Amino acid sequence: MTTLTAAQARRIAVTAQGFAEARPAGPVTRAHLRRLISRIQVLQLDSVSVAVRAHYAPVFSRLGPYDRDVLDRAAWSHTARSPRLLVEYWAHEAALMAVEDWPLLRWRMREYTHGRWGTHIVKKNPKLADDIVAAVAELGPSTAGQIEEHLGAEQRGRKGPWWDRSDTKWVTEALFAAGVLTTATRVGFARHYDLTERVLPPDVVAREIDDEDAIRELTLRAASALGVGTEADIRDYFRLAAQQVKPAIAKLVADGVLEKVDVDGWTAPAYLRAGQIVPRRDRGTALLCPFDPLIFFRPRVERLFGFHYRIEIYTPAPKRQYGYYVWPFLLDGRLVGRVDLKAERAAGALHVVGAFVEPGEQPALVAAALAGELRSMASWLGLADVTVGDRGDLVGSVAAALK
Repeated sequence: MTTLTAAQARRIAVTAQGFAEARPAGPVTRAHLRRLISRIQVLQLDSVSVAVRAHYAPVFSRLGPYDRDVLDRAAWSHTARSPRLLVEYWAHEAALMAVEDWPLLRWRMREYTHGRWGTHIVKKNPKLADDIVAAVAELGPSTAGQIEEHLGAEQRGRKGPWWDRSDTKWVTEALFAAGVLTTATRVGFARHYDLTERVLPPDVVAREIDDEDAIRELTLRAASALGVGTEADIRDYFRLAAQQVKPAIAKLVADGVLEKVDVDGWTAPAYLRAGQIVPRRDRGTALLCPFDPLIFFRPRVERLFGFHYRIEIYTPAPKRQYGYYVWPFLLDGRLVGRVDLKAERAAGALHVVGAFVEPGEQPALVAAALAGELRSMASWLGLADVTVGDRGDLVGSVAAALK
């Protein structure tokens, strides 16, 4: 069995995620986006917008500054000249994925017939589900609140749609999980639901894929996007279960599609595409949002990079080690620092709340490269300046590099 060094595994992983390639010289197009999605598979969605919403960031990290309208149009609009490229579903967590891949998750939609959460609410309200589908058919793309208003349902939620939902909102979300409804568009990040058959192409809606074939394809795609990964890594990419992935991996190995390998320092065997070329040197420099596919499975981040990373949004401010919304910094294929970022739009500045260098790294070298990425991000976000706070052992060097 082949044995990879830790450095080889890291290079394979970074390359598989598209960081080793040169960024486009001209404007980023739909073709660039399509190629990127075919590589990384998913763009995770998240409501936090302290710097920029999560689904926009991985495209910037790999392709550089781009017009976010390119992604918006690909995800939430459809014309004859520019058909919808992406669709939203529970592919990792809530995520954008290629439209043509939607049928690969029909098995999950069947599992979520009564929703992902609050299934007891959905089961006791079968007529409400029918009423919601009829309302959406009549209204067209609508938020859960608009559907609720149309049905004349009592507004009982006081704290917000996620933690004190009305029955209408629970059932609407369940219909999304079941594949009956999907996201036609988002406005201010609010999901506007429509009937799936009015959003996706008829051939996609009609396509049926055997469950085992679908799981095996998702397993292969996860392994390819990871470059090299353990069974746990592969499972996490599309949130698959062990009983699904084990036989899928065994079949892919038996067919010669995946190769089982050892990685120095890893306690579990790993898998990579057969014939995978091992890059000779470390490449790839980028700021990574907390939900970037390269780093969204934290145990793998620690194995690959020796980098302990946890998001601290829900940690009380006095107890945070690094900050509220911290972006790891990838420099020449290694994670060498982390920076807590906030877009202060009123001030027209990307604010570095805190910056930290990893042990053994040279602060001046890290800061010089980081300064360039911060300027690029600020410009991309339409912010004229980069300002630096006082938290962390790298802020002084970053401030100096920015000058």
